[in-house]
Amino acid sequence: MIDLRRLHVLRAVDHYGTVTAAARALHFTPSAASQQIRQLGRELGVALLEPQGRRVRLTPAAHRLLAHADDIQARWERAELDLRADGGEPAGLLRLAGFPVAVSALLAPAAAALAARHPRLVPRISEAEAADCFDRLFDGDADLAVVEAAPDEPPRDRARFEQRPLLDDPFDLVVAAGHRLAGRDRVDLAEAAGEPWIVPSATCTCRTHVLSACGAAGFTPDVAHDALNWNATFALVAHGLGVALVPRTAQAPENAAVVRLPCAGEPRRKILTVTRPGARANPAVAAALEELEGLVPSLLAG
Repeated sequence: MIDLRRLHVLRAVDHYGTVTAAARALHFTPSAASQQIRQLGRELGVALLEPQGRRVRLTPAAHRLLAHADDIQARWERAELDLRADGGEPAGLLRLAGFPVAVSALLAPAAAALAARHPRLVPRISEAEAADCFDRLFDGDADLAVVEAAPDEPPRDRARFEQRPLLDDPFDLVVAAGHRLAGRDRVDLAEAAGEPWIVPSATCTCRTHVLSACGAAGFTPDVAHDALNWNATFALVAHGLGVALVPRTAQAPENAAVVRLPCAGEPRRKILTVTRPGARANPAVAAALEELEGLVPSLLAG
């Protein structure tokens, strides 16, 4: 019989990429994490770690074991849900995570509706970017996350996370109220090719979407300013400092002197819901997913 805690350490090393990073997440020392994996290897009669320069890496046998480890974790989660089932009424703590716009446009209204409809359910929201959302799910610190899919990143391990589309979020061109394009019902993005642009900062996933949309329209934007959040973007646009491509779920502040214009070709980003495998059978998670899906039509109507 193997120790499932040691199996979790092995999964953490694979998830975080190194023994040191996994140890930090698990509040171990690197040597203690390595010892846990070596002990697991002795129990199974195989080597799970091997030297790689001054570090160590997982062996082929470890990678074969990981497929079974992820399945064991998913089965254990489903077993816990089955044991705690009490008629299907959502109850207990529901931990939600998402990037800033997802919190304001989706998770906050969904959590309010859930708390009103299910008095025994306690939603708790954490604002987090995609990488942190996946870490929270892996560590058991989140039950459901809403993330923005990045076009230039490989998909996350499908066996470890269940990812499903929630909505395709269109981008609108945002201009100052007095801008030459402000009276239009729709624009071709290439019409703004010669404008100064406000784009998301380099640390923001949305920057890639904006630059890709401009590239698809045949130009590279002249970046005059960059911003970490959409409120800053709207303020810069309102003061006539440039134009911006903004997802429809990002709402402008009231009385902002800006105009949103749908774009020909409708550049979009994908927003996903992410859970651990089997977690969607949890009545609380299922109720949250239903609330989130119900919010989508009004968001896209904008």
